[in-house]
Amino acid sequence: MQVIDFELEGEFVELNQLLKLVGLCDSGGAGKQIVASGAVNVDGTVELRKTAKIRAGQVVRVGTTEIRVG
Repeated sequence: MQVIDFELEGEFVELNQLLKLVGLCDSGGAGKQIVASGAVNVDGTVELRKTAKIRAGQVVRVGTTEIRVG
């Protein structure tokens, strides 16, 4: 499993933008498609809200990649 540590610069980051920022997709639109497909888990639960606010302490999983938000 690949683990990515992501440091927030503000209070939160939208889920589709997070996927783009860590390099899992090329654009926010592609990130929205990944989320809509049901492939994204946030804290162990499938997340279908494309612009869900991801805050420090949350863990996002896409396939075999885990993103730890700090």
